[in-house]
Amino acid sequence: MAAGDVHRSVKLPIPGKRNILITSALPYVNNVPHLGNIIGCVLSADVFARYCRLRGYNAIYMCGTDEYGTATETKALEENCTPKEICDKYHAIHRDVYKWFNISFDEFGRTSTPQQTQVCQSIFKKLMENNCLSEDTMQQSDQCEKCGKLLNPTELVNPRCKVCANSPHIRATNHLFLDLPSLEGKLRDYISSMSVVGSWSQNAIQATNAWLNEGLKQRCITRDLKWGVPVPHERFKDKFSMYGLMHRLDMSQSLRVTHMSGSSGGRILKMWICISLWARIMCPFTHIVMFPSTLLGTDENWTLMKNISVTEYLNYETGKFSKSKGVGVFGNDAKDTNIPVEVWRYYLLINRPEVSDTLFTWADLQAKLNSELLNNLGNFINRVLSFIAKDPGSGYNSIIPDVAGAETHLLSKTFGDRIGTCVEQYVEAMEKVKLKQGLKIAMTISGEGNAYLQESQFWKLYKEDKSSCSIVMKTSVGVVYLLACLLEPFMPSFSVEVLKQLSLPLQLSLSDEKGDVEKAKRPWEMVPAGHRIGTPAPLFKELKDEEVEFFRTKFAGSQADRAVKAEAEANKIAQQLKNSKVSG
Repeated sequence: MAAGDVHRSVKLPIPGKRNILITSALPYVNNVPHLGNIIGCVLSADVFARYCRLRGYNAIYMCGTDEYGTATETKALEENCTPKEICDKYHAIHRDVYKWFNISFDEFGRTSTPQQTQVCQSIFKKLMENNCLSEDTMQQSDQCEKCGKLLNPTELVNPRCKVCANSPHIRATNHLFLDLPSLEGKLRDYISSMSVVGSWSQNAIQATNAWLNEGLKQRCITRDLKWGVPVPHERFKDKFSMYGLMHRLDMSQSLRVTHMSGSSGGRILKMWICISLWARIMCPFTHIVMFPSTLLGTDENWTLMKNISVTEYLNYETGKFSKSKGVGVFGNDAKDTNIPVEVWRYYLLINRPEVSDTLFTWADLQAKLNSELLNNLGNFINRVLSFIAKDPGSGYNSIIPDVAGAETHLLSKTFGDRIGTCVEQYVEAMEKVKLKQGLKIAMTISGEGNAYLQESQFWKLYKEDKSSCSIVMKTSVGVVYLLACLLEPFMPSFSVEVLKQLSLPLQLSLSDEKGDVEKAKRPWEMVPAGHRIGTPAPLFKELKDEEVEFFRTKFAGSQADRAVKAEAEANKIAQQLKNSKVSG
């Protein structure tokens, strides 16, 4: 579904099926997302959503841009436009970046829609009715007298207005707070129940326990902003944002997966299992404490997050990715390199910081592309399909051979057992949202395939024992098809190309009912005899040393540094052209 579309479809739970609602952290809309942002939320969630569809689950993947807040107002001042214009601009940029990365949202919405405002305000009213909100006075920075910019909180050392650099004046202001201490019992019960029926990543558990052990305090949910959700309260009508309520809602109203009855106007159907993926940088406190506490405070039957997967930081070369400083490779940069999207997706996912920080380097990207994708995965697939495509006398003329006795062919039977075990491990890892582990297991199958080809010496068998050679090739082409299916969540464009070369649709569902996991132990049965494959072609291209050095130099420093350098280079060329015209 196109980003920003609302009410275009109704998707409801299906009795007897596994119904999964997948969410990710909402990316801030005040800048272009960098690779750390992409792997930390939307890409990871996309992989899991695609896996759920492969399993035959009734799955929905929802996300959207987070458009309210100080950062948006600041960006609008910087670019001399309105906050709405900033949101419109960067929502379109995000949408295009995610489209290029093949992110398969069911709905990619916006927090600034009227529907989201309705949901947020209805929750606020319910919290007020239940005495979960309290009023208090807090000190905060005043707006700059010269430019009107809302300044940073008082905790900052020597704060200065980002626009005019003047110092702020501290003033007291009334705000509304979510009474987290009064909700702590309900929150602990929810977290305790998730230890039985849910699956939280270890870093999510550790962060939650740390906050609970420290003791929860009241949390301010209103802001003195001009751009946000209006607070539906007469004495606070000049306040906006309602932080912690609006910004992490699951876009459910946009897709109409909810009941429209009840005071909240957005109660999620009980049969959905909610799974959320996000990065540590996306404020786990808001997701693990504020978000569920807000819903629990309404005393309504919301579906809360069952599985939570939190990633750590992806760092860049010798430092950190930074949107504010423009450091690293950004989504539009990835497209401009002409490195295929499947390579970017693979590298980010095989390098996913699931339990600790990981590092992006151009040399590592080169190594993984050349060794793992080109020499392992691509080599196996191309060897199999190219041999089958050879003319009679040296190959099978693109026709899958008929075979008999594969079950008793010891080498192939042993190989099939190993493949079946790998698929079982793959499913186990993916069910637990251990995406990096799932990808590594799938790549192990490719390595097993190469070893199988070498051990069989199929090129000799073709002349010495063609029936055995046929078993090896029919088995191998079945594994090629299996790899296209297992890797589709990670590299969908790669799978599309492999299936095109096989002339086959993606039909493997890996559903328990159909026993497809068990079928993986008999890969010689996956592609029917007599089927004609398409035209084989190389799937990956080598990344050379000079290209790596070019990219490392091109993306060094910040975006601002690169812009200055590009302008200087353009001026230099223009001057050279001017001089040449004068001398001519």
